[in-house]
Amino acid sequence: MNGLSSTVASCIPWRVRHRFRTAHRRLVFGRAMGRFMAAPERALDRGNTVLDDLVYGWGNESWSAMQEYLQVCIRQALESKGPFLECGSGLSTVLIGAIAKRRGIHHWALEHTPAWAERVGTTLRRYGIDSVKLCVQPLREYGDFTWYDPPLASMPDDFSLVICDGPPASTPGGRFGLVPVMRDKLAPRCVILLDDAGREQERLIAERWAADLGATSDRLGSAKPYITLTLGDAPTT
Repeated sequence: MNGLSSTVASCIPWRVRHRFRTAHRRLVFGRAMGRFMAAPERALDRGNTVLDDLVYGWGNESWSAMQEYLQVCIRQALESKGPFLECGSGLSTVLIGAIAKRRGIHHWALEHTPAWAERVGTTLRRYGIDSVKLCVQPLREYGDFTWYDPPLASMPDDFSLVICDGPPASTPGGRFGLVPVMRDKLAPRCVILLDDAGREQERLIAERWAADLGATSDRLGSAKPYITLTLGDAPTT
């Protein structure tokens, strides 16, 4: 049957198959979002498939190894006092934004690619997630590094959770700019989640952040490593 199915599928024009797959992804994503928004904590249950469906529906199967990271982001968003900050945007912005709305707090997301921000923003509007402040600006040079250009004057001074998955590694300084730019906006006991800890660049950045902030640091994740940094009870100067 598998061989026959493959033969039949190969006879269907690519555009038809693409439209069908797109429609199927949209259907699966919509159903999964309904489940997630009703009970986001259930995504942490062993055997729950809602994240599988969300990743498939979003259309980025390369994220399959990131489910541990998505789960820790969700867990921290459920537990942290808020507000939240995210460096880069995507599926995680939608999910954390849904949690933020449920909890009555704000989730700020920094993005430098307008087309990607439009996709994220469209999804947020589709599901009525109005808790996200999506800040779209080109990356800015800060001398020794390049990073986002956040609206600091209008941002809160007590971010309790930071999800760091950008800017791209090819950016001068990579993700280093988070701490020098946002340091005064981080609350005591703030948790920073740094993705892609399998890369040496991220590990070195985490070491510098930990030293600068007096934070504890743990490298976690079995499929795709990430780093958790936790600030102390009082910010360092």
